[in-house]
Amino acid sequence: MCRYFFVVFILLYSASAIAQSTVKKAQNSYEDAQQFVRQNIFDEAIKNLNDAVKADPKFQQAYLQLGDIYKRIRNIQKAKENYRLAIKAAPVQSPNTYFILGETELQTGDYREAKESFQNFVAKAVNVDQKFLDKAKKYIIDCDFSLNAIKNAVPYQPFNMGFYVNSEYRDYFPALTADGQTIIFTRNIKGNEDFYTSAKKNGNWEKAKSLSDNINTVNFNEGAQSLSPDGRYLFFTGCNRPDGLGRCDIYVCRREGNDWSKPINLGQTINTGEWESQPAISADGSTLYFLSNRPGGFGGYDIWKSVMDEEGYWTTPTNLGPTINTPYDEATPFIHPDGKTLYFSSDGWPGLGQKDIFMSRLQPDGSFSKPVNLGYPINTFNDEFGFIVSADGQEGLFSSDLDGGFGDVDIYRFKLPDAIKPQPITYVKGIVKDSETKMPLEASVLVINLRNKLAAYNEITDKVTGDFMAVMPANENYAFNVFTEGYLLYSKHLDIKPADANKPFELEILLEKFKIGSKVQLNNVFFDTNQSELLPASLVELNILTDVLKNNTNLVIEIQGHTDNVGDNKANQKLSENRAKAVYDYLINNGVDKKQLTYKGYGEEKPAFDNSTDDGKQKNRRTEFLIINI
Repeated sequence: MCRYFFVVFILLYSASAIAQSTVKKAQNSYEDAQQFVRQNIFDEAIKNLNDAVKADPKFQQAYLQLGDIYKRIRNIQKAKENYRLAIKAAPVQSPNTYFILGETELQTGDYREAKESFQNFVAKAVNVDQKFLDKAKKYIIDCDFSLNAIKNAVPYQPFNMGFYVNSEYRDYFPALTADGQTIIFTRNIKGNEDFYTSAKKNGNWEKAKSLSDNINTVNFNEGAQSLSPDGRYLFFTGCNRPDGLGRCDIYVCRREGNDWSKPINLGQTINTGEWESQPAISADGSTLYFLSNRPGGFGGYDIWKSVMDEEGYWTTPTNLGPTINTPYDEATPFIHPDGKTLYFSSDGWPGLGQKDIFMSRLQPDGSFSKPVNLGYPINTFNDEFGFIVSADGQEGLFSSDLDGGFGDVDIYRFKLPDAIKPQPITYVKGIVKDSETKMPLEASVLVINLRNKLAAYNEITDKVTGDFMAVMPANENYAFNVFTEGYLLYSKHLDIKPADANKPFELEILLEKFKIGSKVQLNNVFFDTNQSELLPASLVELNILTDVLKNNTNLVIEIQGHTDNVGDNKANQKLSENRAKAVYDYLINNGVDKKQLTYKGYGEEKPAFDNSTDDGKQKNRRTEFLIINI
């Protein structure tokens, strides 16, 4: 939006202003400068304009044009100096001068002076477009916010990611896996944007290398990416590609072993003839946030989202609404692996000038909370964008051209203040293998939140390595299942307490092939104390078992119920039998052939754990199935 106002004022000055100098040398230098301005030869134009004001220090129009040129070439400090000299040189003819000066003061952190300039503009403005008045009033709010933010600075100490990640070129838009061991970022070499990656070994980053020839191209730019927490999927922005639907589209590719698949355009539901960019994928892969200027928004560039339906298709995107988007520009959304904390940049909410980074949390009703500015000096009068937060919530990563870097833009990290940290999460990092050959297996890994029955992770292990990484917000219970054709179901229950956050589970899962005598404990089948009615949370795992049996009709299993040794032996045996029958009935009622099933209660006679401890007793209260025939 600032570009719009800048162009308007440039046209205002260049089209309507007439040189007023009575000093012939100054007038001649000014007119010579116009020839260079029209040809965009700004060095010569600046030289001639400086000669003009040297000959006539009261030559206001020459100062104004110097300010315009310096602002156009992004030397804001010099632009500000010349606008100030223009105001000192002669009475101000147009209140617009105060506006354009105020912008340069805001963009260089002179907040008190900027506020005064905008107040002068508002007070003196007559017959001015309402857009300019609204913008000036918004800038005054920014100035007040900035002065207060500086008084209440937040802890902030940036650290360069080092020369193995950063280079002499522009390095930006970092993306991290949940374990913090892999980074993918954008590198711009002579105008060409490509992806580079580095892995952490023994606590240190290795030298970054090009990500993949399947993704990086010579003729097109690839950038503004989002990496799924498990490092399996890369969503990114591709511009002007042959299969594109607009100027910039969103693409996705999948890691396959040590390489990546060819990118796939997400199609017409996500991409349009407008501009779609800067994707952010949720940890469960079900929600895609992205930036677009498509119709129906609140300003220039807004944040939109699309959710994946049960068939695996992206639904029509919806705008995040006025609690996030403003009449100005939003940018670079990042949804943390907690699934609830959204970080993004905006120049519409009160900030310190240009784009600041904000945080908002997803509410129970599906809306987002009012954005919170991350504060000074995380945010400054410069543009801050491309911000992400590590999965453990401890560090923020961003790109900047801070002093002492290796290139004009480097990637930095800093400790995140507690007030702007995301909610705690953990993850399971594992590898699935054949129990006998120890060879990696391609298997389904399904993690279901037992409270809301939604999948926290639903993915197939890497077909080459057998690895996976499932992210889970803390303070929830999960059913964790692994299964593949011809192998027994793997069942685990995960109760993630807040104290377990950032303490990842590392598993080697050895799947057994179907064979008579093999047994599986169903760790996510639940009953109330001394009751045999299945609790709703049990249905998640039982539905998986149902599918396994339907897909393997040669299997015959016995459902077994077990108890601890507390209470009457006969009562325990009856309870265990009723519980086994409850599972049997559920499977039958959901389409499993009766010929595949039998059930039996064993009471307390077959303990698998020590009944002398509370933990052992709890584990002995279990439901299992045994393969009795194939």
